[in-house]
Amino acid sequence: MNIKQQLEQYNPYNAQEEKDLEMILRYMDTFDNLFTRENEFAHFTASAWLVNEDHTKVLMAYHNIYDSWSWVGGHADGATDLLHVALKEAKEETGLTKVKPVSDQIFSIEILGVPAHEKKGKHIATHVHLNITYLIEASESDLIRVKPDENSDIGWFELDRAIEASTEPEMKVVYRKLNEKLVGQTFK
Repeated sequence: MNIKQQLEQYNPYNAQEEKDLEMILRYMDTFDNLFTRENEFAHFTASAWLVNEDHTKVLMAYHNIYDSWSWVGGHADGATDLLHVALKEAKEETGLTKVKPVSDQIFSIEILGVPAHEKKGKHIATHVHLNITYLIEASESDLIRVKPDENSDIGWFELDRAIEASTEPEMKVVYRKLNEKLVGQTFK
């Protein structure tokens, strides 16, 4: 099933997801380059809400650009299998070698505003990420390491502490939603 079909079948968790889903589907009908950064206004990203085996902690990275504790994830960069992107980014940004999806279904969706910034000496204009989040699991006992070009620290946080650790008010709202969904769902 392709990402558009997955999104069409996705059951929004709240009003934010309902509106974001409507807009993402509209963008998909309007633009043909949402999977690359060639679309400088809006493009797909995939994130991992990276939890331990008993789903009581989340692994966060201290993100260099945003100067905040954050989830892990990245740009689709042409890939349309966003679960694969989330798994790849989880490994690359944390050093973990064993990560697995709790489910292959979309866990959450968000349209995220990205302020203008510098990256690798290049100005990046304000834009939005059409973000698809997956629930990914890893063992707390596995070795983790920073990815110096993206983050300066990695650590496991209890669910409430993950929200507190973020200094981005708009992301606290997202992380709170992810934790609510995590606690409220049963996974097979």
